[in-house]
Amino acid sequence: MRVILLGTAAGGGFPQWNCACALCVSDAPPRTQDCVAVSADGEGWYLLNVSPDIRAQLLATPPLRAGPGPREIPLRGVLLTDAELDHSLGLLLLREAGGLPVWAPDAVLGALSEHFPARSIIDGYGGWDWLPSSRVAIDGLRVSMLPVSDKRPKYARSSTEDGPWVVAYRIEDVVTGGVFVYAPCLKSWPDGFDDFTRDAGLVLLDGTFYAPDEMSGATAAEIGDGAQLAMGHLPITGSLAKLRPGPRWAYTHLNNTNPVIDPASPEHAAVLDGGASLPLDGTEFKL
Repeated sequence: MRVILLGTAAGGGFPQWNCACALCVSDAPPRTQDCVAVSADGEGWYLLNVSPDIRAQLLATPPLRAGPGPREIPLRGVLLTDAELDHSLGLLLLREAGGLPVWAPDAVLGALSEHFPARSIIDGYGGWDWLPSSRVAIDGLRVSMLPVSDKRPKYARSSTEDGPWVVAYRIEDVVTGGVFVYAPCLKSWPDGFDDFTRDAGLVLLDGTFYAPDEMSGATAAEIGDGAQLAMGHLPITGSLAKLRPGPRWAYTHLNNTNPVIDPASPEHAAVLDGGASLPLDGTEFKL
């Protein structure tokens, strides 16, 4: 199984266009918004979330570019962990695909129909299938999900849909036995997560914030007290101590306020010392 990190930043990417904080004006490596591609055979690829940066991400990744036929593409489907805009807006940019299956939690499928009408827009281009992520069917890969949060996006606050609103995926190569866990949005370290990640070769974790009070600092955007907590992301300081030997642990979905973005920061060093990595866009793993 091949896993390529197309983007590793939280919503807005890094640097953010509307921010001139110390990090955003630094020389830290840029990152596009979180998105992953996975394949059992290196020919057919599935996207885990679809960021607004998807066009640039696909063109920057040779295995995902069109060909060999003039209109052939290697994309075979999409799995959404949630309904947040930075994970689903890219669907609109894939409208020329000629149709793909999209798997997502039931609440997410409802939100994309009723509150952010991506489904009706994309369906106008034909060939799309919208399927519950409890029944993912992919040749060569076995997929299971774990509900991790009921945090709904702002545009769907009035939704009557029951959760879960956010899931993690466990993807197993049925030939090699390699296991990859994708959990870019964790409100907490949920019940069952240790078992869910057991025997995994790679676990990609929510690295949105380093500390629980990160956005209250003078260099952060002034968005109001309590806003970071309401975003529903377990900080790295809350997950790093839970890592155990075995899997390769890595953090993704890094917010522009997160000091680990700077490779020279003590926080970056603390993550490495804690047994995890902070891979950049374009990093590939083989399991």
